Amino acid sequence: MSAPAIRVEGLGKRYRIGERVRYKSLRESVSNAALRALRGERRPHETIWALRNVSFEVAPGEVVGVIGRNGAGKSTLLKILSRITEPTQGRVELHGRVGSLLEVGTGFHQELTGRENIYLNGAILGMKRAEIERKFDEIVAFAEIERFLDTPVKHYSTGMYLRLAFAVAAHLEPEILLVDEVLAVGDTAFQKKCLGKMGDVARGGRTVLFVSHNMTAVNQLCRSAVWLDEGTIAHVGAVQEAVQRYLSSGEMEGAEKRWAEGSRAPGNDRISVQAVRVVTEDGVLTNRFDRESPFCFEVEYRLLSEVLSMQVGFWLQNSEGVVVFVGGDAENQDYSGRSRPAGRYLSRALLPGGLLNSGTYYLSLGVDMPVGANVIMRDQVIRIDLSQRTIPRHSAHASWRPPGVLCLSLPWEIRQLGER
Repeated sequence: MSAPAIRVEGLGKRYRIGERVRYKSLRESVSNAALRALRGERRPHETIWALRNVSFEVAPGEVVGVIGRNGAGKSTLLKILSRITEPTQGRVELHGRVGSLLEVGTGFHQELTGRENIYLNGAILGMKRAEIERKFDEIVAFAEIERFLDTPVKHYSTGMYLRLAFAVAAHLEPEILLVDEVLAVGDTAFQKKCLGKMGDVARGGRTVLFVSHNMTAVNQLCRSAVWLDEGTIAHVGAVQEAVQRYLSSGEMEGAEKRWAEGSRAPGNDRISVQAVRVVTEDGVLTNRFDRESPFCFEVEYRLLSEVLSMQVGFWLQNSEGVVVFVGGDAENQDYSGRSRPAGRYLSRALLPGGLLNSGTYYLSLGVDMPVGANVIMRDQVIRIDLSQRTIPRHSAHASWRPPGVLCLSLPWEIRQLGER
């Protein structure tokens, strides 16, 4: 039996809250410690464990998804595996050359051209010049930057930057590829292209550790998954079971999620989200509906200052992580492209009944602010259960649930065209 490509044993990473890490000399460290002792100062010891006692193995050629909410420790895990940061405890064994795509354009030099950065990034990944030259044309073609190949990357758009970064990491053939949310940025066509390339990488026998919030992509690419929850292993196993456990966990127990003022509510210096809820058409709070009944999504928020061209929206996923639809309140013509003065707001959307099949769904929140501000997201805030309306006993299909996300009652017309 061959050795695993990745072995993680008892891995832990601890950070000191409020501590600024910077490089300094031994003399500075000794003198600062002496001054603190003379003044009677004590260093704060408030710490947080980003990872704690994480253990798992990945076989050669296996594609494993890493899933979990924001702050679960996914990116910290990949940074340790990429040797960007050292673990506080535990050990990691990597058998093979490692390539990583953790952030857009990691290792790129702003003043160098796209051509020069391909060679630079390849060298950082440990590739020889001949190896880079053999893949050079494929990288450029995939990134779709032929016209701008000799332009400094500081002039590239975010999309061009991302395409080139992914192309370099995916084409330079490391034995182990670490990918962190590469599909979160870029247009739909490029995301499909990335998925296709990831599939090619997986079928090529390389080991892939794939971090993503896109459960559809995880289900499509991976056979197994590691679910991280607050820095610890919540589940390791088959991808469908891991995704379903993850989606049905945590906060999504009630029909409303409310954040108190001053708490860790979703927001920034211009907006504070106060509540997300699901209600009936008459405003009754519940997250259990007959699939034939309409229901409403509501988000309550406060604007701290006037905001131009913002959007509050939702996306709905089923129990397999498939995104059913995405919607935003910019569809309201009174506010589309217009400013919203400071104050309290309620955005409400009605979903007609009879569209979705019975089953479990998960509602997530998104707030799209103007250019220059962060997009605010909160994954799987509310769980929604849709039940099948009771079918009369004489029906031959009383116990049958049709497959698919949609279950529409269509107006059928039946005409007899003749006796024979």
